[in-house]
Amino acid sequence: MRKTDLGTKDLLNPQETIEHFRLSGRKFYAMLKANKKNDFVVLYGTRKLIIRVAFQKYLLSHPELRRKDTWE
Repeated sequence: MRKTDLGTKDLLNPQETIEHFRLSGRKFYAMLKANKKNDFVVLYGTRKLIIRVAFQKYLLSHPELRRKDTWE
């Protein structure tokens, strides 16, 4: 069974979001904890899921969440 491409999923869990968008995990989790009213976060029970398209729009105005890859 193949894994679903993260670019085609509508909802991502936090770890998938970090992998797909190449984010700093520490900054991303701190942002999730600090901001309770993000437009791109939905709750499924106690789980936080990220709306991929809405988060892409958020990243355009907040590029500081991206990892700084100095080795590339």
